Amino acid sequence: MTREVIMNEELISAIKVALADHYALYHKAHGYHWNVEGADFEEYHALFGKIYEDTIDVIDDMGENIRKLGAYAPFKMTRFSELTTVPETEVASDCNSMTVDLLAAVEKVIVSNLAAYRAAESAGEVGISNFHQDRDGMLKKWRWQLRASCC
Repeated sequence: MTREVIMNEELISAIKVALADHYALYHKAHGYHWNVEGADFEEYHALFGKIYEDTIDVIDDMGENIRKLGAYAPFKMTRFSELTTVPETEVASDCNSMTVDLLAAVEKVIVSNLAAYRAAESAGEVGISNFHQDRDGMLKKWRWQLRASCC
């Protein structure tokens, strides 16, 4: 392990958790996109689609940020399961249950993303810090839209 990696161990760990949480959010939103039913199907199908498309777009950047720090990015499902703070759930196909569960997942991702942001700030990694700051804005947009969509 290089000195650079050792110095950034806290940051690398924080990004790995944020990556795993984003991956779990992606997986959940995509599954809900496929399986939602009900009178408001089109609205929720589209909303869940926007969330998973946004989330999958940033997962690659997060993995690359880990590599920039000299560490290997996790990629195995078992490792993501160990790292994530987002619980796996069995939810009925109704849009309200899915929205409430997805909102809870977004709340978890906001917390892990903030931890990665703070660790990047502390390490003086401005680019990575800016990346997580931008994610914060998008995650809070998803939180707002999901809250506004709940019954």
